[in-house]
Amino acid sequence: MKKARGLIAVTVAILMLSACAGQPDFHYVRDRAGTTYFKVPSSFTQLNADPIEMYLSGDHPNSAAALVRAQRVWSTAFDQSAEPSVDHLLGSTDPFVYATVHQLTEEQRDTISLNRLRDFVLPVTDQMRELYTQQAVATGQPPMFRNFELLNDEVLTLDDGARGVRVRFNYQIGNDVQTFDHTAILDEKGATVSVMLIGCQSACFRKRAAEFDKIESTFKLLRLPG
Repeated sequence: MKKARGLIAVTVAILMLSACAGQPDFHYVRDRAGTTYFKVPSSFTQLNADPIEMYLSGDHPNSAAALVRAQRVWSTAFDQSAEPSVDHLLGSTDPFVYATVHQLTEEQRDTISLNRLRDFVLPVTDQMRELYTQQAVATGQPPMFRNFELLNDEVLTLDDGARGVRVRFNYQIGNDVQTFDHTAILDEKGATVSVMLIGCQSACFRKRAAEFDKIESTFKLLRLPG
């Protein structure tokens, strides 16, 4: 009987080790074309980012513009909330990660700049924030994003002629202050913009900034063969 119990204990231990070994520590992510890479802890839940794209673009999901955008734009999202939702992009006590890669049109290639990279998702520069406020006033609706605070603004020097920005800022959204860490990279050909946006409420961000730095540090462009 003792021998049988010993065999059972060993078997249970092996099964537990196998279960642990089958659970990776990270989500390893590449975009559709395989040009952009990053990793996010497995404690995050991956979400379908299509609703975010519809919100940011304003396109109707059945419109021709939405179909064209789907061909040029790849995106994904990760939420660490116990009840994950794409709505947490703009407000959550838990970390949220949104990443997107845009194949630029010829017109966009001609107008891309470091300031355009800063404003790629949310209004950051003075000019874009003023335009956003004017548009909100014109619709008769109070602006969703208020009391902007710039925390850090860094120009990124990258290999092979790629360039980018990393900007950290606060916005008051409703009654809460949300902190965002935004990294945008233009590839060396000027053809693709890759963006990572990490956010959570300001108290959460201050407490966990080092973790977010680790996630952001994995966000890279990949050189494909050929």
